[in-house]
Amino acid sequence: MTRFESLQQFINTHFGEQSYALNAITADASFRRYYRLNAENKNFIVMDSDPKKVNNVPYIALNKVFSEQGFLLPSIIHSDEQQGFFILSDLGSTHLADLLDDANRSEYYQQLISLSAKWAKTPAAPSMNPYDRDFIALELDIFKNWLVNDFISAELSAEQQQTWQTSTALLINTLLEQPTVTMHRDYHSRNIMRCEQQWAIIDYQDAVQGPLCYDLVSLLRDCYFKLPKDELNHLLEFGYDEFKRQGLITNESFAEFKYWFDLTGLQRHLKAAGIFCRLYLRDGKQGYLANILPTLEYVIEVAAQYPELSDLSALIKTSVVPKVQQRLKEEQP
Repeated sequence: MTRFESLQQFINTHFGEQSYALNAITADASFRRYYRLNAENKNFIVMDSDPKKVNNVPYIALNKVFSEQGFLLPSIIHSDEQQGFFILSDLGSTHLADLLDDANRSEYYQQLISLSAKWAKTPAAPSMNPYDRDFIALELDIFKNWLVNDFISAELSAEQQQTWQTSTALLINTLLEQPTVTMHRDYHSRNIMRCEQQWAIIDYQDAVQGPLCYDLVSLLRDCYFKLPKDELNHLLEFGYDEFKRQGLITNESFAEFKYWFDLTGLQRHLKAAGIFCRLYLRDGKQGYLANILPTLEYVIEVAAQYPELSDLSALIKTSVVPKVQQRLKEEQP
């Protein structure tokens, strides 16, 4: 029996003799596959999450944790944990990414900043790993291994290696000096949905205990959408005030907060650029290639603002981006 046949058998167990329609939904960046199921004019989401490839324990455990905190998530209606099949509530198909041209965009972002502050105050749970020094360094290695070594086949000189080590040590220390909160880790426009005038959160299973500014960076410096500078600055100031109002920061100045924000963004974007390369090289997903250069531009632009990171900016601009451009040109059909 194929996996899809086993999935159909699982569905039949819960829907009996009802006729239903099953349609594939565009896959995300993980190994999971999703389908929309319609039975008797009711919609459900079917998730195929093979336990041989994906650890489903955090998905199940954190669903309960965040739901009990009052967040709107997909409800788990039926599951076969041994096979990794789930029937979930359907939250619709409107993501924040679909609303970015809306006249109320800044208002939406303010609502989501407030929601992220509430999320940050969720009590720690056993399924949330610590986003510690080793974890952060491992993520930075994704850039070095998958983008530098594998995607552009580049070797850094001794001087460039030193720049990389000095810069990443600064990024790691800056993330670790921030207050530790509950962090979604992928709080961006494709993982936030609009459902019946509420915001719903998906892809929450990788939540960890980590730095305060990480989710704010994910939202405001989204790899898939670039906010205008003035709007970004306004929302960052709103975030600072909101985090103070909700007791997440106390005596830190806005300048210190912005420094945390900017350097957290550098770490996240270096990791993301490496992941986009991994998705292509390992998983054959071409759709993320277009996001590599804009993500690297974030790194170049922000790192150049700080003297202690200007060498990193120059390294990415002069030694990495031209080779990425060349590789992308070669990959065009």
